[in-house]
Amino acid sequence: MIPPKPISRPDRVSLWRYLRLFRQDILSAQPKRLYGAWMAEFRTPFFRSYLANDPTLVQTILRDRPRDFPKSDRIGEGLRPLLGQSVFLTNGTLWDHQRRIIDPAFERGRLTQSLPAMWEAGQAMVARVLDQIGTGTEIEIEEVASHAAADVIFRTLFSIPIEDRIAAQVFDEFRAYQRSQPILNLAAFIPLPRWMPRFHRAKTKRAAKRIRGLITQLVDQRKVAIADGTAPDDLATRIMTTPDPETGTCFTATEMVDQVAIFFLAGHETSASALAWALYCCAAAPDWQTLIADEAEALVDPKDVKRLTNSRDVFRETLRLYPPVPMMVRETTRAETFRKRAIPKAAQLVLSPWHLHRHTRLWDDPDSFDPSRWQSDATRQSAREAYMPFSAGPRVCPGAGFAMAEGPLLLSLLLRAVAVTPVPDKTPQPVAHLTVRARDGIWLRAQPRRSRATDSAI
Repeated sequence: MIPPKPISRPDRVSLWRYLRLFRQDILSAQPKRLYGAWMAEFRTPFFRSYLANDPTLVQTILRDRPRDFPKSDRIGEGLRPLLGQSVFLTNGTLWDHQRRIIDPAFERGRLTQSLPAMWEAGQAMVARVLDQIGTGTEIEIEEVASHAAADVIFRTLFSIPIEDRIAAQVFDEFRAYQRSQPILNLAAFIPLPRWMPRFHRAKTKRAAKRIRGLITQLVDQRKVAIADGTAPDDLATRIMTTPDPETGTCFTATEMVDQVAIFFLAGHETSASALAWALYCCAAAPDWQTLIADEAEALVDPKDVKRLTNSRDVFRETLRLYPPVPMMVRETTRAETFRKRAIPKAAQLVLSPWHLHRHTRLWDDPDSFDPSRWQSDATRQSAREAYMPFSAGPRVCPGAGFAMAEGPLLLSLLLRAVAVTPVPDKTPQPVAHLTVRARDGIWLRAQPRRSRATDSAI
């Protein structure tokens, strides 16, 4: 099965045309040749940008010399009103400090403590979907995935379900924030001096302010509960009570708001994207859907997630084809020479999971949906060198293990209860702004696999 991907632009276009295409969709603004290139250069009057697909270069930038290639401010410029000084945007000693506090909360041993909350969110998702579809109907699956992913975040972070008043408000406001296309900021294209104001869209600033205000209420409430000794042992409590082992300091309330904002952005938006595309791929590949549904019949406990081999392979393959964050940008701190090409200081280095995961020289049949490749010896080198849905190296997403438990679990719980098939004439078209989503949503026909009476008895 070959799932949809964006149509590439012509190889040469004007800067004005490129900017217009970029505004519509980051992916279709790129030329087809990038799927087979080791490196490509893009010049504008304002900056030079270099796409690095060579696994050796990716290794150098992300793993061997990450300090020499900090995150570029270009993409972060548009996200700053919401994310402040979150770990997603910082570099250097501040980033080190933040990761020393955050990483322990996501260690493998502590991940199991979040599994019951994921399980509860998954069961709530199944109940909502079954109520919505009755005996069978068309549903927009991205909305289902977004709701479920947000529920997981609130249950694991603050021990509250999505139905909680503040949680529901954050979810609604975040959808308004997404629609404002926050990364489309002038400073993303033109290097502006620090003193110059950033011209964020009014809708972006308003939505970010409302979201941060709501998160501040949750953080303030948790501070009181920690002081009283009544706080639950969830991710928020663990992070807020963990001191930096080098400085002995914990996050301030403002710093914690910054981190919660990125946890919601990364943990909700990216998880929702991956889950929605996984459900579409399963709808279009019914044999794999059946394997997952059959495998999920043995699910009786959250810890059973480790046994979901088929679901995990489907989720890995979905992340290969539809990496939620399709591109990441680093910046050179000095002049470099890559592949005999002179790279100036302050150049933009684009690392593209989207193109790397579909590279014609690195993967067999790269555009095909084939979860079985993850059990093949032939895939091992590609998986090691050309697969980075969560980035790689020191800046790898701290929630990668969390996501790889959440995704297969939610996918299995839903497909155990509901069968999905594609809707004719509604093939989803991938576009990328914040994450890889479908232009007009992902519509599937869904119907229960068993009667509600039978389902409730299991």
